[in-house]
Amino acid sequence: MARIVLHKELFDFDSELRKQYPVICGVDEAGRGPLAGDVYAAAVVLDDQTLIDYLNDSKKISAKRREELFDTIREKARAYCIATASVEEIDRINILNAAMLAMKRAVEGLGLMPDLALIDGNKLPDISCPAQYVIKGDATSASIAAASVLAKVARDRYMEELAQKYPQYGFEQHKGYGTKQHYAALEEFGVSDVHRRTFLKKLYDQK
Repeated sequence: MARIVLHKELFDFDSELRKQYPVICGVDEAGRGPLAGDVYAAAVVLDDQTLIDYLNDSKKISAKRREELFDTIREKARAYCIATASVEEIDRINILNAAMLAMKRAVEGLGLMPDLALIDGNKLPDISCPAQYVIKGDATSASIAAASVLAKVARDRYMEELAQKYPQYGFEQHKGYGTKQHYAALEEFGVSDVHRRTFLKKLYDQK
């Protein structure tokens, strides 16, 4: 018999809030730290009776499991949206504001108005529904954990696509983060148009 792993405490957290806010949306982002690529965000609405095995903070799940959960979440969610803010927006308004913008776009793209949006972290995007932040929310709320998985998988797939266009940087391996390999490629090949100039100002100015 297959072993089922259900992190019930995450679903209980959301269920308690639904007594006051029937429609809850979880929101999380992926890709604030990398030197390259867009920042991603996802918003997910789950119904109270929806339970998803293995759902947890995306950082605590293997890449293979995240891929499986990506499809399950999209199938079982009442609504979901994955949104981005571009490299150009990151450089223009800074990464924090760009991440907030991606979150706003994700919530607005749901097609319904949540009674409450749960935002991972300690800051709130400018959205038109009530919101509260939850520190370490992806390990606290099932809705945020679901958003965490969607954002992470979508961004990883995007970086793998960029790797086809820019094979010299190894994006498929480090997903744009500042690894030794990535910095070595930057030194050899320079800064591409998918790199965040504000993250690489010193290196960019030298080139």
